[in-house]
Amino acid sequence: MRPPPVASPPRPPAHRVRVRAPLVLGACSALLIALVALRWHPLMAFDGGVSRTTHRWAVAESGVTQVFRILTDWVWDPLTMRLLCAAVAVWLVWRRSAWRTALWLVAATALATLLQQGLKAAVDRPRPVFADPVDSAHYAAFPSGHAMTATVVCGLLLWLLHRHGPGRALWRVALAVGVLSVVGVGLTRIWLGVHWPSDVLGGWLLGAWAVWLATAVYGRRGA
Repeated sequence: MRPPPVASPPRPPAHRVRVRAPLVLGACSALLIALVALRWHPLMAFDGGVSRTTHRWAVAESGVTQVFRILTDWVWDPLTMRLLCAAVAVWLVWRRSAWRTALWLVAATALATLLQQGLKAAVDRPRPVFADPVDSAHYAAFPSGHAMTATVVCGLLLWLLHRHGPGRALWRVALAVGVLSVVGVGLTRIWLGVHWPSDVLGGWLLGAWAVWLATAVYGRRGA
């Protein structure tokens, strides 16, 4: 008599999360792109309502607005983030001779930028317009370049740091700075009236998806 087949052990929850996370991120990103491109009225109405409210706050709270302009234009600016990425890449080559990892880091950031600019051109969404603007920006609105760049750079750097086993204190500080940067830059873009809320959400989703894709490629190539 043939013995009953032995059931395979259930896959650990961590494995299911690793499999499902990119699918969820990709599906949510694609759905949001479609809704924005089609100018779905409930989403447009929500964006408009939030933007008008935050603009009134920005006009009334000029001191807060000035601080947010400094943060978004200098501290969390995409150029600043890319320079940080380049500095880490140089450090990797200089201190660890990890030129493949450095090349991967630069390439992942560059490809995410190309994706971002391609989507801006394809969707071609106008930015918010106010009679009394507190800031200005160029190019199309969706997705937010500030939000997406911060998500990609902070995500990749945090992943690399975690991979090298930092101390608990260093990891907590780095994680706090990364989360603050990603969330903070998105909120400042909405407050300053240069992006709709869904632009920022799109930047976060696409940035997170790009980080997952880059780290998956890194793992497969054994960089």
